[in-house]
Amino acid sequence: MTNWNLILSIARTHLLSKFRQTAIAALGVTFGIGSYISLVGFMTGLNQMLDSLILNQTPHVHIYNEIQASEDQPADLFSEFENSLKMIHSIKPRQTQKKIHNALPIIDLIEKEEPVLAAIPQVKTQIFYISGSIELGGNLTGIDAMQEVRYFNFGDYLIEGEPQSLENVDNAIFLGAGVAKKLAISIGDRLQISTVKGGSFPLKVAGIFQSGIADLDNIQSFASIKTVQRILGEPENYITDINVKLKDIDYAPILANKIQEQFRLEAVDINTANAQFETGSTIRNLITYAVSITLLIVAGFGIYNILNMLIYEKMNDIAILKATGFSGKDVQMIFMSQAMLIGFIGGLLGLLIGYILSRVIDNIPFQTEALPTIKTYPINYDPWFYLIGIGFALISTFLAGYLPSHRAKKIDPVDIIRRQ
Repeated sequence: MTNWNLILSIARTHLLSKFRQTAIAALGVTFGIGSYISLVGFMTGLNQMLDSLILNQTPHVHIYNEIQASEDQPADLFSEFENSLKMIHSIKPRQTQKKIHNALPIIDLIEKEEPVLAAIPQVKTQIFYISGSIELGGNLTGIDAMQEVRYFNFGDYLIEGEPQSLENVDNAIFLGAGVAKKLAISIGDRLQISTVKGGSFPLKVAGIFQSGIADLDNIQSFASIKTVQRILGEPENYITDINVKLKDIDYAPILANKIQEQFRLEAVDINTANAQFETGSTIRNLITYAVSITLLIVAGFGIYNILNMLIYEKMNDIAILKATGFSGKDVQMIFMSQAMLIGFIGGLLGLLIGYILSRVIDNIPFQTEALPTIKTYPINYDPWFYLIGIGFALISTFLAGYLPSHRAKKIDPVDIIRRQ
């Protein structure tokens, strides 16, 4: 029966007697795991930041009324043309409205679906920004500001002003940073806008937002839904778009198809709207994990080489242990215990080093006009990374200790003494 107290005592004595080599072996584990923690946290943090830049502003399902050409042309109504070749030029789209018919009841029905968190209405229109003799084309979107803050992180993109100002200030407007810069307008200034129908309306600038997408910031502005309805001269049930937020993003294509069939509306799910972005995100994540795994494998080989040399230098001790009655299995357990102790201590230090490096990176200033709300480099502190790190430290040192200790188990002490 194995005497674990004795084995652990001998293992500890071996480690302390050659403290320099023990420290080098432990530091090999420490820096391998520390590098892994800091690298994977930094790279996945950057990926999440890039993903959120797009996905935070994108609804899981976007519902709107698309203007389309009529499927049934007048020539199709006449049976005598049924089997003939019809050549029709300058086909005009069918007469339809941009608004969603019965939008409010549709919103109520959608919100009753199990995976739906919220269905948020919007009113979109094209406008002109007027400042003196300058006219700039742009888009005005009527929103429920607090709902947008809650479900689409709208407040994160406001560089000036508060979200509630859109509801509390009469005729308030939030301008894109590009529009505000071009017109030299700041919070509190008055701005004239005009619709495509020619009406002119004064609005008060209550905030400046910056999405990080320059083309959008150069044209986009926001007001409350009621303000936009009033500008357009439309009733309170005038809604042009519905943005749906889901509990499970995987349900988006199913819900989009269901809405299209049930309400005869265009419904675009987030996967379709961001197909190219999703491909890029997948490739970035693949590169991140490939680099991380490569780093762990390289660290594992380094740990093996260090422990292999450590056991090789203990050949005299192996001869003495076997000569004094220790079995080959006992010798193997002694060196396995040393390897696991090195892995455990080195792994814990590696987690600490990795966390400290992550905190240092997390506090390095990072400022860019494209990401106004990001002040420092992003770090992902996912606990799984730390569990993987300590798990790899133990597994790699186990394997690194097992292979040479298994060989030491079979060594004849007479051969060792004879070589000396």
